[in-house]
This record gives sequence, structure tokens and C-alpha cells, in this order.
Amino acid sequence: MAGQTGSDDTGQGAGSPRIRRLVYSDLPSVLAIERRSFQTPWSLAMFVLELSKPSGICLGVSDERALAGYLVCSRYADVWHLMNVAVAPEQRRSGIATRLMERLFEEAGPGARYTLEVRASNSGAIAMYERFGFRPVGHRRRYYHDNGEDALIMWLEPAAPVEA
Repeated sequence: MAGQTGSDDTGQGAGSPRIRRLVYSDLPSVLAIERRSFQTPWSLAMFVLELSKPSGICLGVSDERALAGYLVCSRYADVWHLMNVAVAPEQRRSGIATRLMERLFEEAGPGARYTLEVRASNSGAIAMYERFGFRPVGHRRRYYHDNGEDALIMWLEPAAPVEA
């Protein structure tokens, strides 16, 4: 199950941040980052639900001190839905979210399709997703309940095979 393994297969040296599967014991740290990152944070129950899904990919980046960021992605039929990505405010813009996304793509495998919703005002996140090839395809009007902001819907489709 996604929430029960803490394996690390990054092969990184001691002291450097490592990417690994989230485990239930990470949830206090996840919630602390979540509350500092979002106007309407997820509840503990929401994270427990996502960690309990065997088909999900829930990743964390940590160093010897603490969890620095996390990613939650659920699979629905043949589409991966990127649900949540957050990095501790003091560690943002250091490549952590990029590393999490790269690991997601590795674990989901080639040919995977992805979708996500992001606040229309979150230009930093939108730019990162676009760097990975996500493209905007629509809006969800008044998606965010705290302020009625729209969500931008983005998709990443696998590259079409090139015919000779």
C-alpha cells in the first residue's frame, strides 16, 4: 500500500535530501507543511485516505532533519490526478517540487496521462507544470471555496509516436 512503505531507492549520499514513499508517521510533518502552504489545507482524514490507496503515489522529500515537501497523486482508471504538491516555505525554489515531479513520472511509467487543478493565480506552480509539458485545457469556475477563485485545469498527455 502507498502509505506503508518507506523505501528509498534514490541512491543519494548521506545528508542529501532523499525522495521516498510517504508513511503514516509522516502525517504530522505533512500537515505542518500543508497548513503553512495553503489557504484551505487538507484534513488529516484526506491524507490518510490518499495514503491508504494502493494505486496511489505519495512521495516525500526529507533530509536528516525533517520532511521538506511532499506530493500526492491518485490513479483513476488510466489517468493520474496530481492532487497535492507542497514544499516547506523556507525550502521553496530549491528544486524540491521538481524532484518530486520527476520521481512521480518515473514511478508512473512511460505513457502515463496526468491531470491537475491549480489556482489560476498560482503563477509559480503553473510555470513549473508547463515546464513539464502540462497544458491548460479549461477552468473550474469558483473551484476554491475559501475565496471563490477559479482553478486552471491542466493535462499532460504522452508524446504521440512519430511515424517514419
